Amino acid sequence: MDNNGTAGYCNKMYYLLLLVMLGSFGVENSTRAVETPIKFPDKGVILTIIDQQGKSKSIKNIKDWQKKREIILKNLQRVMGALPGPDVVVPLDIQVLQVKEEPDYIRKKITYTAEKGDRVPAYLMIPKKLKNKNPAMLCLHQTIKIGKDEPAGLGGISDLHYAKELTERGYITIIPDYMYFGENNYDPYKHGYSSATMKGIWNHKRAIDVLVSLPEVDANRIGCIGHSLGGVNTVFVACFDPRIKVIVVSCGFGSFYSYYNSPDIEGWSSKYYMPRIASMYHNHPSEMPFDFTDIVATLAPRPFFGNATLKDGYFHYDGVKHCVDSVKPVYKLFNAEEKFITVTPDCEHSFPPDSRTKAYQFIDRYLKPNR
Repeated sequence: MDNNGTAGYCNKMYYLLLLVMLGSFGVENSTRAVETPIKFPDKGVILTIIDQQGKSKSIKNIKDWQKKREIILKNLQRVMGALPGPDVVVPLDIQVLQVKEEPDYIRKKITYTAEKGDRVPAYLMIPKKLKNKNPAMLCLHQTIKIGKDEPAGLGGISDLHYAKELTERGYITIIPDYMYFGENNYDPYKHGYSSATMKGIWNHKRAIDVLVSLPEVDANRIGCIGHSLGGVNTVFVACFDPRIKVIVVSCGFGSFYSYYNSPDIEGWSSKYYMPRIASMYHNHPSEMPFDFTDIVATLAPRPFFGNATLKDGYFHYDGVKHCVDSVKPVYKLFNAEEKFITVTPDCEHSFPPDSRTKAYQFIDRYLKPNR
């Protein structure tokens, strides 16, 4: 684990380059109003952009799509707050608190420094049989009191022990606690954040930094997986971190209009997500500068696997289908239709065995191509 000055400098340069690429300079992180976001006539028609005359025109090439993608990421930051810059980067200072040996892997309870004054609790799980360089997965938990313990297989629902299952499959995994869950008691709002969502994005990017720092990890073969809250956070961090090469989302995306089968999106304005949705956008999708159609589209052409259950009470399937139908043309623009996959099991808000098997095979296809 390289935490010396050279590694810190490289991290700062990476985040500086990322900010330039995302076009996030000038987006305020306070609650004051920012410049009016560019809205689109229909958030479901992704391959359109507003020209200088204010007219909508079709996007027919990747260069024009990249322009719209930059606009979407700016609009996200107007609601979430700005992505932290390189000035926030400090040494990871990874500390191992506990080591537990399992039959096929070693589980380490660790903390890492996300930023000055904040250490994130996490599990780092390492298979016993490794090659020189190995694929890795960031695994994000759902809304559950025990946080990281559930994906790690230490409690909760067995269908959500995906970090344990992926580790047994040969992946190095890291499972951090999201704020207010597990052992993470950090209050982002007392430290200048406009949303827990953006603080989560930053913490999860730093978890990727932890993986990249490990000599056993192939930095070009890293993915992210999550269910429910973890699925939502998987989409969010993948928007802002191109190092994530494969995205697996279970019950974590769908049009705002269909959330709880209602146009009111108050749930998204809670302290766990983005309070500005209430204070600036009155909890209504029509006022929002983005929807999940936009967010998922920014992930193209990276491989995306969605588990979307037909009886999900949170992400109503009509909204999921609208999102899928809206995003497919973007993947087609990249000639990457085969990289955008969804399965629709006939069950409620869950990640059933058949869906997980298909998800793991999907991950293997892209992170273990020579297996």
